[in-house]
Amino acid sequence: MHVRLSKTFHFEAAHDLPTFPADHKCRRLHGHSFRFDVVVEGDVDPAKGYLIDYGEIKVAAEPIVKQLDHYYLNEIDGLSNPTAENLARWIWQQLKPALPMLAAIVVHETCTSGCEYNGN
Repeated sequence: MHVRLSKTFHFEAAHDLPTFPADHKCRRLHGHSFRFDVVVEGDVDPAKGYLIDYGEIKVAAEPIVKQLDHYYLNEIDGLSNPTAENLARWIWQQLKPALPMLAAIVVHETCTSGCEYNGN
């Protein structure tokens, strides 16, 4: 059986988007209650009955959450332009070595706006 499963993480952070027009609200410093989903994909181990222990995903993602939570994202190496797209790719790059079955990162800046990145 082939499945995709996800685990959700939360962090609070501030950023500004320097490539937006000067009069755009996102160009100014502002914050979000970010949420990101770590999506993994693969075949369920028939002997165990599951793909991966959710705890393994948590162990891999917690250092990333700590690096982002209550920080100014623009000051983090690799996030000088922290759009949802760039943040999703950055999280992917941090997680992929620890989670080879990583299939997607979905970043939500708000409850209605998000970006999915699958490594391409």
